[in-house]
Amino acid sequence: MLFTRDLRVRDNDALAAAGRAHDTVVPAFVLDSALLKSSCATPNRLAFLLESLDDLHDSLAQRGARLIVRRGEIVHETMALVEAHDASGIHMSADCTPYAVERERRLREACDRARVALHVHDGVTAVAPGALTPANGDHYRVFTPYWRVWRGPALAGSRPAPAPRRIAIPDGAPRTAIPALRDLTAGRPSPDRPRGGEGAARGALDAFLKRGDLEAYPALHDDLAAARTSHLSPYLHFGCISPRTLIARAGDRPGAEDLVRQLCWRDFHHQVLAARPDLPRADYRPRGDRWRRDERAATAWREGMTGYPIVDAGMRQLRREGFMHNRARMIVASFLTKTMYLDWRLGAAHFARLLCDADVANNVGNWQWVAGTGNDTRPGRVLNPLRQAARFDPSGDYVRRYVPELAGVDGRAVHEPWLLAPARRRELSYPAPIVDHERAAQALRRRRAR
Repeated sequence: MLFTRDLRVRDNDALAAAGRAHDTVVPAFVLDSALLKSSCATPNRLAFLLESLDDLHDSLAQRGARLIVRRGEIVHETMALVEAHDASGIHMSADCTPYAVERERRLREACDRARVALHVHDGVTAVAPGALTPANGDHYRVFTPYWRVWRGPALAGSRPAPAPRRIAIPDGAPRTAIPALRDLTAGRPSPDRPRGGEGAARGALDAFLKRGDLEAYPALHDDLAAARTSHLSPYLHFGCISPRTLIARAGDRPGAEDLVRQLCWRDFHHQVLAARPDLPRADYRPRGDRWRRDERAATAWREGMTGYPIVDAGMRQLRREGFMHNRARMIVASFLTKTMYLDWRLGAAHFARLLCDADVANNVGNWQWVAGTGNDTRPGRVLNPLRQAARFDPSGDYVRRYVPELAGVDGRAVHEPWLLAPARRRELSYPAPIVDHERAAQALRRRRAR
């Protein structure tokens, strides 16, 4: 059983199938040297991953097994385990990122040479990429038609499978240690990031439901200060909990449809990436953009020093927590691409460095959607940061939480500190706006009208 982005024992089709088909199972995870050398190996995600592996090991130990962790080239290390235990097959979960597709191709070639069966199971998404296609194409390009056809099979899907009661491992299976974070990176993770693992995921879901946040979700999921979203995105990314479990637990409670719709958005971007593997680097719908190059502006955006408090609050939340509220993500992405007119790839790369939930499909899919180069049916929309602040942080509490320089500014005035009296303004040690939003929005419209 080769774990990848399915670090759980509950509702794991690959693990369940391995247990049904074989008397003994070798649960394994490979720290792929190629990924450890890539931009994916960030302190936040590595810390989350290692905690998830620790939790998975404990869950397997409760069932009589243990997790074997190897480090190296993934195909070589996996096939070495196959040979060492005379395994007749490999079970794993399907994935659609370019890396995962290539990994599966190379594993399949190695299995064919070794005459070993490779069994690939669904489980990363609620509905597998490619399972739903329109009459005139290989994937859905617009979300709403996809939502209409997706909700039926997603809601009617089979019930989440319980964890296996016992998993027998072969005699002589080695004991391996999960490395410490310092063995993989010299960087430090964000101080307030979420903790990884299936146990943490289920605890977060239980708390979300117990607090009544699901019922409040339609009204409050965009309220920045309330922070009443599920915070389950990193657990979905690493497979610490399955989307099928979320759908089942939400059931038919008030607010369930709004939450399930977000899972549909996740699947939507996965099916786009599966059809367009160049999505992380190429515009889905080119608009002829000639993005500006301005490292000073890009640095100010990354550091949360643009002079627009609602933008800076989002960027500082990201740095502190390895997470950002979804509404804030839209605001800061629109500001980078449409107010400052900088390449969406800069933003996607920065998010990938800091987010615990930096899922390739959703990260680049959402960035392109906001930038107007993706699947948005209104590519020209520009989010005005002041209007967004007035609507989604009307009292300014979100800004004051993450921008301490402005903590003493009361009420809505916190969103426009440049309007304060000059003497008060000088006391704040906060930058003036880096750009005039209205003029920038007009310039964008002229550029795209050419």
